[in-house]
Amino acid sequence: MFYLGKLHKVNILYRNSNKNSYLNAMIEKTDVVIIGAGPVGLFAIFELGLLNISCHVIDNLDKPGGQCAELYPEKPIYDIPSRVSISGQELTNDLLAQAKPFNPVYHLSQQVDKIEKLESNEWLVKTSVNKIIQAKCIVIAAGAGSFVPRKIPIKDIMHLEEKNIIYAVRNKSNLEGKNILIVGGGDSALDWTNELSKIANVTLMHRRKEFKAAPDSVSKMLELEKDRKVNFLLGQIQKIEDLNNGKIKVFTKNNEETENFEVDYLLPFFGLKMELGPIANWGINLDENLIRVDTEKFETSVPSIFAIGDINTYPGKLKLILSGFHEAALMAQECFKYCFPDKKNIFRYTTSSKELHKKITSI
Repeated sequence: MFYLGKLHKVNILYRNSNKNSYLNAMIEKTDVVIIGAGPVGLFAIFELGLLNISCHVIDNLDKPGGQCAELYPEKPIYDIPSRVSISGQELTNDLLAQAKPFNPVYHLSQQVDKIEKLESNEWLVKTSVNKIIQAKCIVIAAGAGSFVPRKIPIKDIMHLEEKNIIYAVRNKSNLEGKNILIVGGGDSALDWTNELSKIANVTLMHRRKEFKAAPDSVSKMLELEKDRKVNFLLGQIQKIEDLNNGKIKVFTKNNEETENFEVDYLLPFFGLKMELGPIANWGINLDENLIRVDTEKFETSVPSIFAIGDINTYPGKLKLILSGFHEAALMAQECFKYCFPDKKNIFRYTTSSKELHKKITSI
């Protein structure tokens, strides 16, 4: 279960066309916004929670776990202390359970588009789905950047994206009864082919007969094709034409044979790639697309913005999950000063503090 935050109605100042205008917007308030729900971001929730610091977590993926959950959920990891072997998904599940007592709020399937410093020295964080969060600190734990879908290498189709061309299905009910062309041969392509065949007219296209998807998914798709519940064809997209009637025409080619399809939606699943994204425009000192930090606080060149995990760099940096855990612990100590400037941080061990015991076990 993921928690939804409390909404606060405030006036936010936006600058538009050199004119100041006020817009009543619903924003959510928290102490810290964590960008990235990978292992290091999830452990940061725990370390901050021990200090009574509340967190909202934003991630571009549709589930927590980052690379561990998205790229190798079943792949064993051997360098997590005390665990001889643990899978990416098991590690994610354990970290989610560890963070749960502190009631983090997750904002998934969205990325941070813009940050703005307020006169109070707090931050306004705006996401790609117009979610606005006010926080005292920002912690960037975005791995090597945001996971973004690999797009169709065809020019002049941007106006069709999220209209007829969908790279991530957010509400499958919108696709009910529609004619859909899915392109790809990996898990996402096969899983969505099998799932959407229950409610829509689905054609799957791949450039070859071999698939990278799980064998069970491939077998299921082939059974659906045999029962004429799914169409499967070989080919690659050559051209996309907007029919200006809510539909598009997709032109494909296989060897020398060409075809075209009139569809409501095109779902290309070509995998994911990493991008630093809007973070590159935040005025933070970068070193070859990595964020420079000090090793005492893991703070960036911008006060109250921190970077932990694979996205940061410093002399001797090792890109290990356990290194990110260490960075999260030191970052949290400095965040405390921004969140509670009038309080003294008294260090306590989780092994001996009854207050921390009560907090950690209050699930």
